[in-house]
Amino acid sequence: MSVPLSQMLTVATYVLRQRLAGRPRYPLVLMLEPLFRCNLACAGCGKIQYPAQILKKHLTVERCLAAVDECGAPMVSIPGGEPLMYPEIGRLVKELVARRKFVYLCTNAVLLRAKLEDGLFEPSTYLSFSVHMDGLREEHDEAVCRDGVFDEAVDAIREALRRGFRVTTNTTLFDGANPLRMREFFDAMMDLGVEGMMVSPGYSYSKAPDQEHFLRRQRAHELFSRMFSNPARRWKFNQSPLFLRFLMGKQDFECTPWGNPTYNMFGWQRPCYLLQEGYAGSFKELLETTRWEAYGRSSGNEKCRDCMVHCGYEPTAVHHTFGSWRGFRDSVVATVSGRL
Repeated sequence: MSVPLSQMLTVATYVLRQRLAGRPRYPLVLMLEPLFRCNLACAGCGKIQYPAQILKKHLTVERCLAAVDECGAPMVSIPGGEPLMYPEIGRLVKELVARRKFVYLCTNAVLLRAKLEDGLFEPSTYLSFSVHMDGLREEHDEAVCRDGVFDEAVDAIREALRRGFRVTTNTTLFDGANPLRMREFFDAMMDLGVEGMMVSPGYSYSKAPDQEHFLRRQRAHELFSRMFSNPARRWKFNQSPLFLRFLMGKQDFECTPWGNPTYNMFGWQRPCYLLQEGYAGSFKELLETTRWEAYGRSSGNEKCRDCMVHCGYEPTAVHHTFGSWRGFRDSVVATVSGRL
């Protein structure tokens, strides 16, 4: 695992404080979507399928900050759409860093080099560019449906690292992914010098153009078991080792859908960013009025049957780490030994 010590301590302190306060449900990461607009049209994405009048809209910085303050999570992920297309992304990030929120700006990196040259961002422990990379050149360009994007992203990553920014990668895997090629990809990202990598199986967005290649649970276990078998010691993952064990089928977790709440122009999305089953007007309303028992694998909800996505299960892994001595021990052993 590769996370700055200050971030690890902040998250650990926050989780322990929530548990000592007896709060059964609390957020870990706020997923803040200031817009849905994007400069790519990936086959597995459901966000850009909104009508044109919705894609033209975006949140104000004030609404974004109000949601951050209301939620109180120590980390803020800014996905989209493509957040670098948000006209006030520089101001938003500056305000979040001033609040000492750990920000993961999720980007396809097509615009990243230009934004860096414009001086829109300053290096900070609190800011990381989370670059969407779905494999090596051939696999990535196929996933984003445009040739040349992999090379653009690699060039932007090098420039961001040269300027002293934190950079991580975020990879979504679909049926047909080659585990040996992914191991080569992990090596390539380490050679590039990124801080850490995130991986997750794709979720079958109902609006996504490509519905044929979403991973089912057993296939996901097989893929990740082969990928992480005898992992290289130099591989660094910016996520819980217990979540990686879950992907391999070595750990059984239930979903924590409130762990990564989503706020966008429609409000607080129920129950998570993957399902669109209504919106709440406030975070308090989201927590108190959502029928959480209707979601997760144990609920029998068909939509949740094969889901293993990080937004629901990474929080579970983190809670498990700090919720028991066994969870803490397993996490430390996996981190120190490099074995999953």
